[in-house]
Amino acid sequence: MEIKGKTRKQLIQPGFLKTLILSVSALLAFFTLILPDIIKQSSLQIQIGDVTSQDILAPYSLSFESELLTERARKDAANSVQPIYLPTDPSIGRRQVEQLRTVLYFITTVRLDPFASIERKISDIQTVENLDLSEETIIRILQLNDARMAAIEVESTTVLEQIMRNTLREPDILTVKRNILALIDFSFPEEQAHIVVALVEPFIVPNSIFSAEQTDAAIEEARQSVNPVVRSFVSGETLVRLGQIISEIEWEALQRYGLIQSGSYWQNIIGASILTLVIALLIGLYYKKNPDSSISSVKSVLLVAVVFLLFLSIARFFVINRTILPYLYPLAAFGLTIAIIFTVEEAMLLSITLGLLTAYGLPNGFDLSVFYIVPTVLGILTLGKARRIGAFFFSGLTIGLAGIAIVLGYRLPDSATDWVGIATLSGAALIYGVASASLTLLLQYIFSQSLEITTSLQLLDTSRPDHPLLQLMLRNAPGSYQHSLQVANLAEQAAEAIGADGLLVRVGAIYHDCGKSLNPHFFIENQIQNESNPHDEIDPYLSARTIISHVTDGVNLARKHRLPERVIDFIKEHHGTMHTHYQYTKALQEAENRADVDKTLFTYPGPRPQSKETALLMLADGTEARTRAERPKDEGELEALIDIVFTFYSQNNQLDDTNLTLKDLQSIKESFFHTLKGAYHPRVKYPEIVKTDHQSIDNAKKK
Repeated sequence: MEIKGKTRKQLIQPGFLKTLILSVSALLAFFTLILPDIIKQSSLQIQIGDVTSQDILAPYSLSFESELLTERARKDAANSVQPIYLPTDPSIGRRQVEQLRTVLYFITTVRLDPFASIERKISDIQTVENLDLSEETIIRILQLNDARMAAIEVESTTVLEQIMRNTLREPDILTVKRNILALIDFSFPEEQAHIVVALVEPFIVPNSIFSAEQTDAAIEEARQSVNPVVRSFVSGETLVRLGQIISEIEWEALQRYGLIQSGSYWQNIIGASILTLVIALLIGLYYKKNPDSSISSVKSVLLVAVVFLLFLSIARFFVINRTILPYLYPLAAFGLTIAIIFTVEEAMLLSITLGLLTAYGLPNGFDLSVFYIVPTVLGILTLGKARRIGAFFFSGLTIGLAGIAIVLGYRLPDSATDWVGIATLSGAALIYGVASASLTLLLQYIFSQSLEITTSLQLLDTSRPDHPLLQLMLRNAPGSYQHSLQVANLAEQAAEAIGADGLLVRVGAIYHDCGKSLNPHFFIENQIQNESNPHDEIDPYLSARTIISHVTDGVNLARKHRLPERVIDFIKEHHGTMHTHYQYTKALQEAENRADVDKTLFTYPGPRPQSKETALLMLADGTEARTRAERPKDEGELEALIDIVFTFYSQNNQLDDTNLTLKDLQSIKESFFHTLKGAYHPRVKYPEIVKTDHQSIDNAKKK
């Protein structure tokens, strides 16, 4: 059956399933981002000016800067600032007096013009700029005799000088003009005094100019001097009472708690969908570029996705809308677990993703994202290979201290948080680190059991000398036990040289011959010197079956003692698909027709080594056994012996399923050489101690 050009079998390929899991996870993550807001917003829908039908209580303690009250306080401070004027400028007064004199001189010239008519003189005076004299006043001026006009000119100039000597600002001009009469000499008739007023009034201007720049600066300084107004509520405190009209103040508090529909409902959905899509593409591209990543199986992808969504859902639905709880929620445990089970790079990628999604849409979302991401990254780098419980404690402490640093960095400049709040959040951050490390211990066990992945702690626990299976080997097959320890040392050093998992190699090497503990005397290392070899007395087929059975016996013992599956691989693969050369050769010698000898009966079940680590064990096992048997006398013989072992396994295609390179093989040879050279170096023969006669006499007396 074909579905859109693809068979059903093709549709369920691992690649398709992993893509499906990623797509479903992205969809669920999107709903996790928007559902909490939808649930909250649907529970309370009111607007400014509405009358509440119930008491609305604060769901948790919160302190926040009230933008509304802060702006009101800043406006009040700005309104209290008085306009700023520049200092009095005397040049303005001199200029105005000079202009008045010029005008008076012009008027005098017009008055004395013998050829102009009265109408012409009135018209000429009316053309004077800035001088707004009525026709009646001009006629009076023209009718004055020269003496009275001269007196008016002097008085006008004197009054203007007197006025302009004072500080005049724009708001004062009208008042000063009204008071001109009071400054005129009382000897002037009222009619002439009004002429002085009419002449002086147009020339009265401010001599202290308003400074808009300085005033604006003072206003801004006053605004900045106002501290933000902080509103604080404790959990359960009434935000709005029953029957109260919602004002802007109450509306702001309800918005801060996210208890009302903000009006950006669709914007939130679009934003969440874009963020989810970008992150899904980022993760998808990462794994497309890294097809050999450790999170490769469908089972591992599914488990990581489930745990990721579990952490995200708990945070979004139950944690982030609290005051202290977000700083206690052990989100870093997810990243630490991924680092232990898989790789540091994948742990960082997923931790950053989880931190961004968890704090999305929160008022303090940025600093909370930083709080989740940065300490987690530091904790991952600190944890390393996680081979000791102490590493978890140190990683948790690092996360806690980094969290405290983030809290101080973001909260100290924030006037809305007091020292009690900062101390509380710092304590929560420290607990957050310890809790994350503690939860990681549980999560790594769940992951390792579910995915059959061996962790460093499991390996360390398995390698304890008091392990029941090791004790069985030590009691029943001490020679095989010692051989396993020597092989472990040899293989571990080589693993470190090529970047393989040294701890895994060591543990696998220790247990690789555990099956020999059931029939120890059939193996040369457990036989007493000069004792007859049981293989000389039995049928080669039975002898081969006994030898080969140590692999299957070892697998059965390992499963009985619940050894990790990765360790069992070492037991299965350390002989690959080689055959028991001694028994096979003996069977050929005893057979009448060599063609009748079935080589498969003398062949180990395998499989061949499937990884660098198990290949290392095969090479180390063969090299150590041959070195112990032949005892090379010098470095040249040792090098030749190692080359023979490597060539033997290579020619028999035992390394074909591994990704060992020629460079790796050369590094392994060099490591083996240096390790074996130290283990099998020639020893100094000590001279025999010759007893003196005195000592002999003493010994004879003792007898």
